[in-house]
Amino acid sequence: MTSDVDRRPGLPRGERGATTVSDRVVAKIASHAAREALSRFTESAGHVPPDRRTPHVTTSVRRTPERNEAGRGRVPAYSRPAVLGEVRMRIAVELGYPSDIGAQCAAVRREVIERLRTWAGMDVSELAVSVERLYSVHSRHTDRERVR
Repeated sequence: MTSDVDRRPGLPRGERGATTVSDRVVAKIASHAAREALSRFTESAGHVPPDRRTPHVTTSVRRTPERNEAGRGRVPAYSRPAVLGEVRMRIAVELGYPSDIGAQCAAVRREVIERLRTWAGMDVSELAVSVERLYSVHSRHTDRERVR
């Protein structure tokens, strides 16, 4: 069975439309991936209040330009994984302290890059992970003396 789209004369299948992924969708995927990566660090996650565990993500998505590579001896487009665009982003996280801050930020970077490539077909050209706030294990106990 063929649809109306398949029977349209004049426009090849690749020129009829484009798949785009919005900034908001990319930000949601990145936030979800970062939250999952941080949840693996149980010693740090226990110190962060539940309402502060969602990372804040700022994105800028740019669609990858179409390239005509026919006849240049390159791999055909249908055999490569589709890349829908590239994204630049900044992720601000809140972490518990003391903990391995570098390992947590590296885990966020790896997980976000992998998920965006797999789920959205996006390449990450720039990713900055910043620590917005640290929650100390000592600051949660107000009835105790000050720790120096």
